[in-house]
Amino acid sequence: MTDPAPALAATAAQTTPENPWPLRHLSVKIGEYISRMSPLWVEGEIVQLNRRPGSGLAFMTLRDVEVDCSFSVPVREHVLRSLSVEPVPGARVVVHAKPTFWSKRGSLQLEADDIRPVGLGELLARLEQLKRTLAAEGLFAESRKQPLPFLPRTVGLICGRESAAERDVVVNARRRWPAVEFAIREVAVQGEKAVREVSAALRELDDLEDVDVIIVSRGGGSLEDLLPFSDEQLVRLVAACRTPIVSAIGHEVDVPLIDLVADVRASTPTDAAKRVVPDIRSELDQVSLARARLRTAVRQRLDREQSGLDAIRSRPVLDSPGSMLTGRTQEISSHLVLARTIIGSRLQRGHDEITHLARQVRALSPLATLERGYAVVQTADGTPVHDPEQAPEDTELSVRVAGGRFGAVRTAHDPYRPPTAEDIDPAA
Repeated sequence: MTDPAPALAATAAQTTPENPWPLRHLSVKIGEYISRMSPLWVEGEIVQLNRRPGSGLAFMTLRDVEVDCSFSVPVREHVLRSLSVEPVPGARVVVHAKPTFWSKRGSLQLEADDIRPVGLGELLARLEQLKRTLAAEGLFAESRKQPLPFLPRTVGLICGRESAAERDVVVNARRRWPAVEFAIREVAVQGEKAVREVSAALRELDDLEDVDVIIVSRGGGSLEDLLPFSDEQLVRLVAACRTPIVSAIGHEVDVPLIDLVADVRASTPTDAAKRVVPDIRSELDQVSLARARLRTAVRQRLDREQSGLDAIRSRPVLDSPGSMLTGRTQEISSHLVLARTIIGSRLQRGHDEITHLARQVRALSPLATLERGYAVVQTADGTPVHDPEQAPEDTELSVRVAGGRFGAVRTAHDPYRPPTAEDIDPAA
């Protein structure tokens, strides 16, 4: 028969090595103790804020501003939506929360039911709200940003009075391009006068025709020091400038709103100087390289063309031009002989045809009949005499024979006498 288990110690002070508390019992005791705590207000800095869409719950990590101590703070979405400005990492807030202990994980957290931004946290939240408003209006869009000129005639510079930022910009710009000209306006870059003086200088430089780019510069500082460069009026003025604006405010980690609306953001004043003017040594090197490439390209082109000319000149037709003409001469001669033969043959056939036709014409001509001894008798008016009745006695007639014409007179008797047998010569 086993001994019964000893009863657990009633308090933590009564535990011993032989009678310890189980870990689950300690977790329950801690949970009971913390559950008796009243809700309270605590102050801290938001390190992280994770929203979980659809769950209605967000998880925020809150850190003490003095020492490295942080708590997980779950908060309902309706609490976040009730805020006038959305909390952002880095903002300081006051949270009304109830401490709770998760016994299974042994973790302590604060369940928040109210959040109020304070001090710098409220300022960051308001800046974040203004940032979202300006972004929704398209003031930060890349499509509206202007390109910087390659080599500005005059560089406008807005900076603090006798500031290191002014020296950084001027010295580095003139080291890169010694002939660069500046129109410098020294103004207050922090405090209540900063927005007014920076805005006035910006308007003045933007109205100058020879100013091709404007640099707004300032050294590093706290968030409060850089606050004028997140002023809404100044940001909208920068967006409306016709001259390209380069923002060089603070260090690389500082991002005032003017950085987002400017055409170019430079991480430092020195970086701004490098962006607005080219490096003369680099440009001279590029020119030298381009000239060398051009010479090489021209030389290669000339060499190719010379090789082409040499190849053409070496062809037989150019080396001995008469060889082509000789062949053509023989061809032309053979064509001429053929043409003469064809034309002679055509002319001979034509001559034969004309001769044949002439014979036919002569055979059909009345002159051929006259040559056989016939004659044409006509009256004085040219009427042919077909019947003796047409020519009464003593009528003057015209007689046409093969040899010509002669006149005759119609007589009463016909002198024609046909030959008799005695008139025929037997020897004929």
